[in-house]
Amino acid sequence: MDLQTFGKIIVALGLGLALLGALVWLGGRLGLGSLPGDVRIERDGWGCYVPIASSILLSLVLTLLINLIIRFLNK
Repeated sequence: MDLQTFGKIIVALGLGLALLGALVWLGGRLGLGSLPGDVRIERDGWGCYVPIASSILLSLVLTLLINLIIRFLNK
């Protein structure tokens, strides 16, 4: 692998990581992670958080987005 290809891969990974960070930040601002189906248990000295509803919602949105991208690229 030459340096130009390696550089392109690093740039693509960096842009992907920045996009992922922006999506997580936006999701937090929109209330993702504090939906009614998310389970939060807090006791003295420890806590447990299980984002069930947020995971289901995120899965549905990503599935729709990936399907739209695949259909757009196949045409």
